[in-house]
Amino acid sequence: MALAAGAAAFSGSGAATLNGDELATISAASRSMAGLWELARNIDGHFLPYYLFMHFWVKAGTSELWLRLPSAVAIGVAAWFLVELGRRLHSTRAGVIGAALFAILPSVSYYGAFARSYAFAAAAVVFSFWALHRAVERPGGRRWVTYGVAVALVCCTHLFAVLVLPAHLALARRGLLLRMAAALAVGGLPAVVLGVVGFGERHAISWIPQRGPEVWLKFPKMAAGATGLGVLLFAVALAGVAVLWRSEGRGEGGRWALAALGWLVLPPLLLLAVSHLVTPAYVDRYLFVTAPALALLAGVAVAGVPRFPVPAGVAIVLVGGLLGVSDHMTVREENGRFDNVPWALRVVRAEPGDAIVYGQSQLRAGFGYYADSAMPDDVLKAADAPEPDGFGYPERSDVAAALKGRERVWVVWRGTKQSGLQGNSVPRVGQVERAGFEAVSVKHSADLPGLTVALFVRK
Repeated sequence: MALAAGAAAFSGSGAATLNGDELATISAASRSMAGLWELARNIDGHFLPYYLFMHFWVKAGTSELWLRLPSAVAIGVAAWFLVELGRRLHSTRAGVIGAALFAILPSVSYYGAFARSYAFAAAAVVFSFWALHRAVERPGGRRWVTYGVAVALVCCTHLFAVLVLPAHLALARRGLLLRMAAALAVGGLPAVVLGVVGFGERHAISWIPQRGPEVWLKFPKMAAGATGLGVLLFAVALAGVAVLWRSEGRGEGGRWALAALGWLVLPPLLLLAVSHLVTPAYVDRYLFVTAPALALLAGVAVAGVPRFPVPAGVAIVLVGGLLGVSDHMTVREENGRFDNVPWALRVVRAEPGDAIVYGQSQLRAGFGYYADSAMPDDVLKAADAPEPDGFGYPERSDVAAALKGRERVWVVWRGTKQSGLQGNSVPRVGQVERAGFEAVSVKHSADLPGLTVALFVRK
């Protein structure tokens, strides 16, 4: 199952083009250690453990497949621990069915072929529940150390992955509380450090709008990556909680049923609370850590079907696969990550003397990564390397002077046509217009936010 899940995730690695977040990974990982530290002091400090890992990984290359391979491996690791955890909580069948359902989720195909830390976070969370089960089952020093290490990994993979840890408290009881609290306290130290860093850099997520409770209605789709499949698995997962309650309730008071339910529902509840109490932070991808819980609980429910657990397991995996086909195809398209730079490069048909202006300077990284032929003159570029405290590039501010003597200029920005041509959300567009140019062709990559490519000519 681990190999199948990893292979399913990796199968989409070479299709969808890298998006801005993945290009940021390349930018961060390609810097010197001193440069990486400088970056972390200003932005993305909570990603520092992942960036450190990728710093050494990219020394062997920065191809799409190579960049995304660690995430696919992490998905395989998560599936392996799901099988083991399912066996411990209910039966081997529950673990196998849960891991199979996990493998067919479109969200797994997305984040398993994504050069960010979300797949790592999912694997660390499954590992933490597995380690906790071992420690509770037969308490011992080494097992509590393993659990503490697992908690530390959760904290280091993604800051908001820690939102699953309160679910662990459902297992707290007399005789274990002190050792469990000690392991959580020591393992949670990275979260304290990274949380302080992240709070100081909250300007980096200032683009996130405030959300209301209505986002919970989209939670099944977010976890599964497909609406129909998500609703089906969420309903089955709730039945899985009942199965666990009955099987584990004897002597455990249903603690594992509550812990698994908390794993599934607490992260979205707590993330929305953080959004309203601290700063807007509710973004779907921060909650991918709940996907293994959705699959595992559904696997437990199916394995609990009297007399016919195996046929029921095969049936739900096949039905789930069919429900997710369209979404699997979408995430494997060239524009599967919604930043289709190769499309933009095909739109830009440069003539000698053409200039190009980027609405957001960090887009330059994507064009530099994918361009395989001569590009228009980058008239605003002031340096080849990104700024030390971010992912943008130093640029000239005198747009009119930079475009002096030019008759045609290509302008590329992230967002819709309206976002650039109406209002001031993309200042560079207005500056080009004030320099004496007007748009004669504007094309958008169709999916939001997407990319817009416009050709401006001198009036």
